[in-house]
Amino acid sequence: MTIAIVTINNPSLESAKRLLPILSSHKCTIFNKSNDGDGFIIYKKLDDILTATWSDFDAIIFIMATGAVIRKVAPHLKDKASDPAVIIMTLDLKRIIPLLSGHLGGANELSVEITDNIDGCVNFMTTASDQIKVLSFDMFAKKMGYKISNLKSLAEVSNSIINKEIVQVVTYPIIEEKLKKFEGYEDENFKFISPDRLDLLNIDIPTVYITPQKLNNNSLQLHPQNIVLGLGMNRGTTAKEIDLSVKRFCLEHSLDIEQINLLASFEAKSDEIGLLEFSKNINRDIKFFSSEDINGLEENFSPSEATRFFNIKGVAEPASLLASEDKTLFLAKRIYGSVTIASSF
Repeated sequence: MTIAIVTINNPSLESAKRLLPILSSHKCTIFNKSNDGDGFIIYKKLDDILTATWSDFDAIIFIMATGAVIRKVAPHLKDKASDPAVIIMTLDLKRIIPLLSGHLGGANELSVEITDNIDGCVNFMTTASDQIKVLSFDMFAKKMGYKISNLKSLAEVSNSIINKEIVQVVTYPIIEEKLKKFEGYEDENFKFISPDRLDLLNIDIPTVYITPQKLNNNSLQLHPQNIVLGLGMNRGTTAKEIDLSVKRFCLEHSLDIEQINLLASFEAKSDEIGLLEFSKNINRDIKFFSSEDINGLEENFSPSEATRFFNIKGVAEPASLLASEDKTLFLAKRIYGSVTIASSF
């Protein structure tokens, strides 16, 4: 984490110097208003450095009055997904306040790290979910590397959990298992629904969707990023044909190309020039699997021409499943002319 430590006088500069060893695992820069500029960045007015520190650093630690910090940072606030972590500390380093971006920005975690390494330091953490130790979906998304849509809906979901009310979670079994192991999870707060049983949804209950696809609703959504595309194609299919098919697949299923982490196919396709060129064009690796790998899977897949030609269970579906981390096929194969595509995560 890159951290700016902002001081306003010589006493706060001395405090910053004492703080540096505690933050040795991070890249820290001290900004100081005093005349001691040896190894530090000198500024005349706080306004002169705030724009740069706001955009260039993951966290800003102010060793100065809370009121002054609030007034100065207010014009720079955008949203909790992009604002840096903002922390305030007292001169004696015995009091710390994670003021902004406690979860996604990491202010709460950094405050705990500092508190754990300073004897007698008191952490004034005000985030309700952290204080009463209930599950926080933004922290879950951060740990899992999921992107978030409709972040403004997080407050309603979090308040329901804090109030011991039910929250619906639409997701897959593997993600349900991970959520149940996450800090603060309590069975009585959650109702899980499979994506293929949306008829069970109660529209009066706050809902969280944890799926790779971005859905057209205002509910909180978390999106796994490391998806695998399984690809099958006729002999001689061009890179352009594959590219257009993949773009159509992503468009039809509300996926971003950036979510694709890996491509997968059957080993008989390993010399397909179009596939190799497509992989190079989008800068993604391909994994090829043998008939033994594919037929060794217990799952049954959609009927495929590959069964007749190669005596295997399929190409796109089993290959994507084999290459995926969580072994979850979330989109069965779709056929676009000579190209077949399926996706797993």
